[in-house]
Amino acid sequence: VQLQASGGGLVQAGGSLRLSCAASGSISSINAMAWFRQAPGKEREFVSSIRWSGGSSGNAYYADSMKGRFTISRDRAKNTVYLQMPSLRPEDTAVYYCAGGRPILSTLRTAGGYTNWGQGTQVTVSS
Repeated sequence: VQLQASGGGLVQAGGSLRLSCAASGSISSINAMAWFRQAPGKEREFVSSIRWSGGSSGNAYYADSMKGRFTISRDRAKNTVYLQMPSLRPEDTAVYYCAGGRPILSTLRTAGGYTNWGQGTQVTVSS
């Protein structure tokens, strides 16, 4: 599976962005997609993930610090996952990576749960 992330950019604090991750290739080899982020000098951290199954909204999971702030969604017809990020803060500045895989519940929030990664998209929030 190939993953192509897009939608990053430079915004002022309080602004919003919507990231997209388009999957192509052997889509059936994955059953979930996720977003991780990595700020300079920090480890990559889980942001959110969503299962392909589970009705129109899928089963969505969030890092505790992201819950209520960001919204993940998917369009199965387009094989695309989105991350809506309103009210951005300078501390949200990072490279955002999309990932795909077949994680089990215990690995769903870990990078090791995913086998395919996109190239990353830079999000910079100025104060």
